Amino acid sequence: MCEVRLSGIRKVYEGARAARPAVDRLDLTFASGEMVVLVGPSGCGKSTTLRIVAGLEDPTEGHVMIDGRDVTAMPPAQRDIAMVFQSYALYPHMSVFENLAFALRIRKLPEAEIKARVEEVARSLAIDAYLDRRPKALSGGQRQRVAIGRAVVRHPKVFLFDEPLSNLDAKLRADMRREIARIHRESNTTSLYVTHDQIEAMTLADRIVVLKDGTLQQVGSPLEIYQRPANRFVAGFFGTPGMNFLPGDVVRRPDGRHDVVIGIRPEDIGLDRRADRVPLPGAVQLREVLGAEVVLHVASQAGEVTVRADARTPGRPGDNVTLWLDPEAMHYFDARSEHRLAS
Repeated sequence: MCEVRLSGIRKVYEGARAARPAVDRLDLTFASGEMVVLVGPSGCGKSTTLRIVAGLEDPTEGHVMIDGRDVTAMPPAQRDIAMVFQSYALYPHMSVFENLAFALRIRKLPEAEIKARVEEVARSLAIDAYLDRRPKALSGGQRQRVAIGRAVVRHPKVFLFDEPLSNLDAKLRADMRREIARIHRESNTTSLYVTHDQIEAMTLADRIVVLKDGTLQQVGSPLEIYQRPANRFVAGFFGTPGMNFLPGDVVRRPDGRHDVVIGIRPEDIGLDRRADRVPLPGAVQLREVLGAEVVLHVASQAGEVTVRADARTPGRPGDNVTLWLDPEAMHYFDARSEHRLAS
C-alpha cells in the first residue's frame, strides 16, 4: 500500500486557447488502499491528471509523490504503477497468457513464478479457459478482463483506470464494475479511477473528486457529494434524473436579500398531499415508465420539474397535478456564484 500526493499540479498545453490550463493548481492526497474516482464532463482534466500520475504527461508546474518519493521526473516504468486503458491496449499477436506474462518477463521473473501468477489471475477473472487465444478471438468483456488482469498480475503499488468500461454494453459494465470492486477489495491497492459516469463513481469510490474545466469542485464520500453538493454544478452532475433547480429568494441579512436557486431531487417530490410539504401546481407533459419506477415531467410556474416515484403513481400527459416538495430536502445555491448556501 502507498499514498499518492499531488501538489500544485498545473498543466497547460502549448497552443491551448487563451492558455487555459487543462489542470489548474490541483492539490490532492490519496490515502493508502483507497479507491478514488475522478469524475466530470469531457475536458474537465480528469484523464490529464491520471496521465500525470502515470508519467505519460509532464506537469507544467507541481509535484507527484508516490509512496513518499518525488516521481515527477521519473519515467512511467520506474513508478511501480499499472494502468488499464479504455481501448484495452492488448498485443494482438500474443496469446492471452503472453499478454498477461509480458510485464513479468520484462522484469525477468522466474518462469515458474510467471506461470503461477498468470494462472492465478486468470482464474480469478474467469479467463483461464482462454489463455491460448489471441485478443481477436475474445469478446469485449473478455478483452477488458485480460487488460485488468495484465495490471493485477504485476502487484503494483498503484492501479490507474482510465475509463476502462466505456466500450462495454450496460450489462457488461455492471459486471465489470463488480469485478473491479472485488479486485480492489482483495488487493487493497491504492487505486485512481477516471470516469464521466456518475454511477461508476458512486458505486466504486471511497472518495470522489469532482472536476470541471480543470479545477477542483469538491472532494468527498459518495454520500457527501450526493447529500451536500458544494455547488450547483456538482448538484446537477449527480443523480438520475438530475436535480431540479427552481428560482427563489430568501432573506439572509437585515440589510438585503440574496437571489438564490433552490435545488430539489426528483425523489423528494410527491403527488400525495402532505401538510409538511410545499405545494406546486403543474401539468404532466411526459410520463416515462422505468419498470418499478416512473419519471414524470411536469410544467409548472417555476419551470419544468422532474418527479421520480413508484410506477403506480397516477399522472398521465395532460393531467393537472399538485406537486408536494419536501422543504427538508431542499438545497440552496447563490444565484450568482452558484456556491452552496448554509442550510
